Parts: sequence; C-alpha cells; structure tokens
Amino acid sequence: MLTAPKTRTFAALAALIAVAACGTGGPEQGSFNRGAGAQLDGGQFGNATMANHLAMTRAERYTYDMARRFADEVVTVVNFAFNSAQLSDQARQTLREQARFIRQFPEVTFRVYGHTDLVGSEDYNYRLGLRRAQAVVAYLAAQGISTSRLEALVSYGEEQPLIVTEGRERRNRRTVTEVSGFVADHPRVLNGQYAEVIWRGYVASAVPPTTLTGSPSAAPAAE
Repeated sequence: MLTAPKTRTFAALAALIAVAACGTGGPEQGSFNRGAGAQLDGGQFGNATMANHLAMTRAERYTYDMARRFADEVVTVVNFAFNSAQLSDQARQTLREQARFIRQFPEVTFRVYGHTDLVGSEDYNYRLGLRRAQAVVAYLAAQGISTSRLEALVSYGEEQPLIVTEGRERRNRRTVTEVSGFVADHPRVLNGQYAEVIWRGYVASAVPPTTLTGSPSAAPAAE
C-alpha cells in the first residue's frame, strides 16, 4: 500500500506529464529536438551578431591566406648594413618586387616591422629599427603604394633577433613586410568579396592544358 507522501509524488509526476502532452502543439514544441541555430531569435539581434561573427571569421581567414601567398611569392625581408637605415641595391630590388605584388590588391593593407642586432643600447636600437621601417615605407610609396595602406610602422629594435648573439649579425638587421588586413571602407571589402581578392591572380593566370600534352594550349595558326 502506498503511503501518503509517495501518492502525492506520483500524482505530481502525472500532472507534469499531462501538461507536457497538452503542449506538444504549442510554439515551444521541440526546443530540445531542433538543431542548434534552426530558429534564431525573431528580434534579429542574434542574427546580426552571428552575421558579424561570420564576417570577422572570414576576414581573419582571408587575411591569413593572403599573408601566406605574399610570403610565398615575394621576399618579405630586407637587410641593412651595420648602424644604417640606407637601402642597398638588393633591398631596392626586393622592395620593387613587393610593390608589384601590393599594387595587385588595393583592398589589402600591409605593415612593416623594423629590427636591429643586439649591438648598442635598447633605446638607440628601437629608433634605428623605426628608421629602417620608415625607409622601406618611403620606398614603397615612391613605387606608387598609398601610405594609407601601409599601417602603423612598428619597431622591435633588438627584441626579436633571428640569431641570438651579442655581436654584429646581418640577419638581425632587417625589416619584414607583412599583410595586416583589409581596407575597411573599400567596396570589395564592404561587399564581402574576400575570396575574389585572394584568388584573382590565380584565376587570371589560369590557362587550360591541351588534352595530349598537358601544356598550355596555343591559339591555332592562321592559314
């Protein structure tokens, strides 16, 4: 025989089951069975937040892809003589190659980092690293690159040596040019056309191979 407390417990459970059964057709039906995100809030706030998150995620991914392509296709490092911010002939050649790449993508921004070796005081080397970055930006600007696309100059001074040595080391005396992002108000960026920016050069240079040789097909000779 059931005691009074147990009888009340079973009665309460039965009532809850009856209420759940009656509500199966209501607006809250299936809240545990719907896939996540199947119905975002009707007030649009959640939708807008998710859209912004996805846009930022795409921008980060395409920035990474563009940075990798830049590093693959051009030399990103320029070296300097000891205690100097003067560009050598080799440095100018490297920067001309960088400028050719940068001109292809007016939607993309770049940043130049200046570095020194470990000889000298930290303050002096910071200023020297900055002068080196400024020399690179000035040369890129002379090649037709807008300074608005060359983001804040950064000097690491002696903080990030490639070769850890207290002596003179040419490989530490350098600048590094890197992709930093996209121009915020550029039409292509506003339209979210990041993929077109990344792959434009690849698509333009594609030439279908012939079926026999696999080499680029040539136009038929005139008869």
